[in-house]
Amino acid sequence: MEIRDLLQPEAVVADLKAANKKQLLQELARHASKITGVNERKIFETLLERERLGSTGVGSGIAIPHGKLSDFKRLYGVFARLDRAVEFDSIDEQPVDLIFLLLAPEGAGADHLKALARVSRLLRDSSMCDKLRGAETADGLYMVLTQSEAQAA
Repeated sequence: MEIRDLLQPEAVVADLKAANKKQLLQELARHASKITGVNERKIFETLLERERLGSTGVGSGIAIPHGKLSDFKRLYGVFARLDRAVEFDSIDEQPVDLIFLLLAPEGAGADHLKALARVSRLLRDSSMCDKLRGAETADGLYMVLTQSEAQAA
């Protein structure tokens, strides 16, 4: 599974503004709704429900919120870099500024886990995160997120 299978250029947001975790999840749900056509509120509630189980803030300024909805036919990703880091109840108690939202169909067990693993591997690379933090535009972010795959091909 490649990042470009999950993420379209229009699903990348540079300098997203959010004051807190809840507002961040609302903004992500809004962007995801535009891309997927699924109700924003449904996406937001799914993300909140998942966060109640435990934070998806994985440390080093990164969060990978995710959820499953019956409305989806395939996996969708939304990537956002925040204009200012926000508290996210991360495991290292550090605020987050890089977010990769992953949404999957209800029955996407193995595919959902593969996608989560792929995103996690990508964002564990500190040089990748430095490049993402340094990119100036959404197009630049998309290129950084997908360039390693293009080089490997």
